[in-house]
Amino acid sequence: MVVEFSLDHTFAALADPTRRAILARLLDGEASVAELAQPFELTVRAVSKHVGVLEQAGLITRSRAAQKHLSRIEPKPLRDIDRWLDDYRKLWEGRFDRMEDLLRRDADKAP
Repeated sequence: MVVEFSLDHTFAALADPTRRAILARLLDGEASVAELAQPFELTVRAVSKHVGVLEQAGLITRSRAAQKHLSRIEPKPLRDIDRWLDDYRKLWEGRFDRMEDLLRRDADKAP
């Protein structure tokens, strides 16, 4: 049940395009909220709230370096989503494989 709970929080956090953009930026490395706010037409306070949602979902962690609070991406919740999606991926890959087999058989039968 814990995984479902964290998946709910993860998906809710990822539902917002600003938060997804923040995560994408953090793929390049740690950043302060001010640095994360630069590409957006949002206040630093608004971006800080987005960072808080990402932190609550476990998608990022924050640490302090001197006077700066730095955010960094945490991969575990994304791995949890990948594991959850794996069953669906296997289902669709199996269906595509069967469709490919049918198409090959039809092509072999064609004059």
